[in-house]
Amino acid sequence: MGQQPVVIDPTGADIHGEATRLRDLGPAVLIEIPAGVHAWAITHHSLLKDLLTDPRVSKDPRQHWPAWQRGEYHDSWLQTWVGVTNMFTAYGADHRRLRKLIAPAFTVRRTDAMLPRVERITAALLDRLAATPAGDVVDLRGSFAHPLPMQVICELFGVPDGEMRSELSRLSDAIMDPTLTPEEAGQTAVDIHTLLGKLVAIKRETPDDDLTSLLVSARDDDGERMTEQELVDTLLLVIVAGHETTVDLIGNAVHALLTHPEQLALVRNGKASWNDVIEETLRWDPSIANLPLRFAVEDIEIPGGPTIRKGDAIMPSYVAAGRDPQQHGATAADFDIQRPGQEHLAFGYGVHRCLGAPLARMEAAIALPAIFDRFPDLELAVPTEELVPIEGFISGGYRTLPVRLTPVSEQGS
Repeated sequence: MGQQPVVIDPTGADIHGEATRLRDLGPAVLIEIPAGVHAWAITHHSLLKDLLTDPRVSKDPRQHWPAWQRGEYHDSWLQTWVGVTNMFTAYGADHRRLRKLIAPAFTVRRTDAMLPRVERITAALLDRLAATPAGDVVDLRGSFAHPLPMQVICELFGVPDGEMRSELSRLSDAIMDPTLTPEEAGQTAVDIHTLLGKLVAIKRETPDDDLTSLLVSARDDDGERMTEQELVDTLLLVIVAGHETTVDLIGNAVHALLTHPEQLALVRNGKASWNDVIEETLRWDPSIANLPLRFAVEDIEIPGGPTIRKGDAIMPSYVAAGRDPQQHGATAADFDIQRPGQEHLAFGYGVHRCLGAPLARMEAAIALPAIFDRFPDLELAVPTEELVPIEGFISGGYRTLPVRLTPVSEQGS
């Protein structure tokens, strides 16, 4: 890595602008992310798609990242991203073993069985919103987009009501923040593992019909196939990933439609579907903007670009690839739910493709029409330029989404 890296804004204040600048520099750009880590940002759709399925690219830092092997970055925010031992950071046979164990938790049957629960949770949250006085401003993220996936994932994994759910929500948000100090990151890692260890103990003592009990049973019936650490880290992966990404999918879709009323009209007139909204949102404003990290197993020559050397870190930039003009043409930066080619990589691709993608899509497909049907006059309460992005360069959402459920002009009507 001889060239000077582009330093990524750790706050994520302008993720799309930064992605455009990186993409203009080439398909693979040397960057520096928080903690001083140098990595290759992959910014073009076609190259990213190729590398996501390339066996010369690993997600296991213990095998393929010399810096990690030397003990570097272990006390940084990367601990909860590359320091865990689950299928997210596994490679080859290890990854196949762990994915095979978790896959039964996300079968079509289990996902479909969640539909009535998602509808019930959605309806209850909307009833609560409906009690808001007309014209009052509410944070749609905090009152709807955030609690819906959190309640769904907690029910799916049997997380008890009350303090454990509240703490899980807090820690999930903290994990997504790469601006944490080493002390904060270390404490977050300790706290989340302690919490999930307690959940495992509860389900081991009193198993139920939930996915944590299913994983504990798989671990205990054949312990050689999953260690206790892998069990806890797998729960960390599926619970946090299953929650945070869906929060921003719902929030980003609402934001996109409210700032593009002509697109919302297409859905309401039956000229496009809610499915189209979901897929275009995932392309145009993905929940995960940048995902650390992958590692080169051997030298990889990039056509028309640099050579990524063995042991180099790689960061997929889904936010850059999503608006790549080479893939989506001159209108790549436009939100267009009638776009003929909506292909995106927002859920990954290849062997690491997100197992929970069908569940996330199902939640969004229930939540979005429900809120726009219930509140047809929904509108943003602030100009879009005043919305504050979530801290960090990983998440692609907004900290809050202030809306009025009924325009002020109709207050008291």
